[in-house]
Amino acid sequence: MPIRIPDGLPARDLLVREGVQILDESVAVRQDIRPLQIGLLNLMPNKIATEAQIARLIGASPLQVELTLVRIGSHQAKNTPEEHLINFYHTWDEVKDRKFDGFIITGAPIELLEFEDVGYWRELEKILDWTTTNVQSSFFVCWGAMAAAWHFHRVPKHALAEKAFGVYRHRNLNPASPYLAGFSDDFQISVSRWTEVRRQDLVPQLEVLMESAETGLCLLHEAYGNRLYIFNHIEYDSGTLAEEYFRDVKAGTPIKVPHNYFPGDNPENKPLNRWRSHAFLLFGNWINQVYQTTPFDINDIGTDR
Repeated sequence: MPIRIPDGLPARDLLVREGVQILDESVAVRQDIRPLQIGLLNLMPNKIATEAQIARLIGASPLQVELTLVRIGSHQAKNTPEEHLINFYHTWDEVKDRKFDGFIITGAPIELLEFEDVGYWRELEKILDWTTTNVQSSFFVCWGAMAAAWHFHRVPKHALAEKAFGVYRHRNLNPASPYLAGFSDDFQISVSRWTEVRRQDLVPQLEVLMESAETGLCLLHEAYGNRLYIFNHIEYDSGTLAEEYFRDVKAGTPIKVPHNYFPGDNPENKPLNRWRSHAFLLFGNWINQVYQTTPFDINDIGTDR
């Protein structure tokens, strides 16, 4: 079943060219099913690129999914045109009375700030609390995962001596988990972060599903609230790490060539995507679990917690 996204969203044409099926409003209303309501709180500076990355992955599901784009109301985005935000985004205040089957909170390039020093931290805390009562399953990504782990369990983040940057091998620690159905025992994921969460700081409620010998924890699961925490960027496009690398080089920021990314470690070579299939698997498994566990009446979400 295709994904429903707002008409006119820039990601639409890109997804159509890639073969992702887009569902028009006129067709959707004729289908006698309840579409899954998925919200995306987009904290990334390049919101348009992130929209496409996430929509591509959840749009591969055989279920009908309706994507709602959400932004922080107390923060003024600097890298996305205001017209785009007005046309396609809702502030959290505008959707806080709704229920969602799934809700994704992305990362943000503010890892080295203390959580309480982030300008919109108070609003984000309210949103995280709201996911407990208004969301069937939450998916927290990179800094968003670190923020959620800190908010719910006071799991700290630690600064790294140098940026974890590149494509790293990971291990499947629980092949029986429904979130890892179809996963290889050993696979690769793109990583781009200045901080980490350490295993010794975890609370018992957090189960480790993926880990790298080189970059540490990757994916955690928490049964309460059906929460997933992923600290790496399995959703990244093939060229996203290259864009980050060349941006930093141009700005004069000290940065190493991304690990195991450019063939021959030569930035002049086109990078190969080694994580795409597992990205589709993970998001497909998550959507399937949302569908399996969410109540038919969306208003019943959160009533048993």
